[in-house]
Amino acid sequence: MHFTSERHLDDGVLEREFTLGEIPGILWTPTSASPAPLILLGHPPLGLRKMYPRLVERARRAAADGFAAATIELPGSGDRPRWAAVEQARADLRRAMEAGEPVGDRIIDALVLPLVEKAVPEWRAALDALLSLPEIGGPVGYSGGVISIGIRLAVVEPRISAAVLFTGSLVPAAMFEEARRVTIPLHVLLQWDDEGNERQAALNLFDAFGSEEKTLHANMGGHTGVPQFAGDAAARFFTRHLR
Repeated sequence: MHFTSERHLDDGVLEREFTLGEIPGILWTPTSASPAPLILLGHPPLGLRKMYPRLVERARRAAADGFAAATIELPGSGDRPRWAAVEQARADLRRAMEAGEPVGDRIIDALVLPLVEKAVPEWRAALDALLSLPEIGGPVGYSGGVISIGIRLAVVEPRISAAVLFTGSLVPAAMFEEARRVTIPLHVLLQWDDEGNERQAALNLFDAFGSEEKTLHANMGGHTGVPQFAGDAAARFFTRHLR
């Protein structure tokens, strides 16, 4: 891990950009509590620059609760090399949605499964590097992003103790089997009227999770209408399980 820049935000949070090989990332650490528990901040594959305002807001909230937070650029996003096959799947998805057609399993698998296969080992490598820093300690949580990545991480990464997941309907059928192997505590957020989410598919996925402790936090409204109290509930969940 190589740090490329650092700055103190106005609330005292230390923000450091880093690279891990070819992978860019950002680490936020609080001024209090060292070593601090860590929350990995997932995000959609839209690029760190575009997602930064939302990511830094989540990181500030985590720091206020005494947690460090970190994120990395997803494969094929930002300035990272594009994948022709995934770009084609994205084009097929846009075409189907604009035409009002169902999004079939072929498109979902081509869009999501390669991302999961590449992103999860990168997240694990980043976790290795982050936990080697003296200011970072366990336990570790995962929050948000592509739900299939969160599912795979919850299954294969024993250092992750709890996860907050945002529901999405573009979940390959194979991930439902993996969801049954998830055992860590889960807090799952569902926007009831999400225009890009098939509600029943999200409910079926929640039902599939094998965790003994799993909570579904459903709110009225569309994809961008997540209420503040939903974030507060997620923060309380991490405080219970990462302290």
